[in-house]
Amino acid sequence: MQAPTPSTVRQDPQLVRGPIHIWWLAIRPKTLGAALAPVLMGISMAFADDAFHAGAAAAALAGALLLQIAANFANDYFDWKKGADDEKRVGPLRVVSAGLVKPATMRLAIVIALVLVAPIAAYLVVRAGPAFAVIALAAVAFAVLYTGGPMPLAYVGLGDVAAFLFFGPVAVAGTYAAQAQRFELLPALAGIGPGCLAVTLLAVNNLRDREGDARVRKRTLAVRFGETFARAEVIGSVVAAAIVPIALAVVTQRWGAVAASAACAMLAPSLVAVARGAEGMTLNRVLASTGKLLLVYGLAFAIGWSVWKGG
Repeated sequence: MQAPTPSTVRQDPQLVRGPIHIWWLAIRPKTLGAALAPVLMGISMAFADDAFHAGAAAAALAGALLLQIAANFANDYFDWKKGADDEKRVGPLRVVSAGLVKPATMRLAIVIALVLVAPIAAYLVVRAGPAFAVIALAAVAFAVLYTGGPMPLAYVGLGDVAAFLFFGPVAVAGTYAAQAQRFELLPALAGIGPGCLAVTLLAVNNLRDREGDARVRKRTLAVRFGETFARAEVIGSVVAAAIVPIALAVVTQRWGAVAASAACAMLAPSLVAVARGAEGMTLNRVLASTGKLLLVYGLAFAIGWSVWKGG
């Protein structure tokens, strides 16, 4: 079902069905693949190296989901505060700007989500070392400063870089290290794939919202460099994500990882639409498809890497 937009809610308030549905919209479940995919990949790579640890894997998964939810809450609140989510918005509903959640309540929700991360981070620090304190603090800062603070990353064109790092190499290598108790280069390289797809999510979002973002001086890459650049970024980041598992398979002979490359084909119709100038609600569908691809990509890589090693 398509998430309601502010205009559709004004036309039919019954599209929002009570508090649970409101908070479900705020969580933005279609974006959670960005958090799940790299963690699944890190778990599978540890499993393949006989380094799997159930407690660390579960902690990495829970921490990633909580940080993603906190980032979504913060984005909802801070974009409302800065006027980025107005009545002209064509993207899915944002609950604070729609008046469904009070700003003070959303601030509390952000704090609760981040507080819940603390014991998870503490466990990982005890198990795998002080590097995880740095990772946790950096991830919390990213969750808040993406759209908050005096110089929000999304408002100065750095959101893409931060998303690539935290949903890519940092997440995969960190999940691996939480289990194996050591950092390795290969998981970080594998993280380039989901990192590129996280950039795709942002690029589609920013392409769709570029006119509204420009009005509120939210200088995303789409605003800074224009529509043509944004469309090229969408297509290029998916192509790069497809190449990564192939390159890793050539080096490691784990050809099952190529299943993740094949999964990228599910986005081909969306990429054609982007190349042909898709706008508005069509880009909402592209965004949803990209979120699904991220999860499928992570699952395909995880299964392929774990169970199918070529000779």
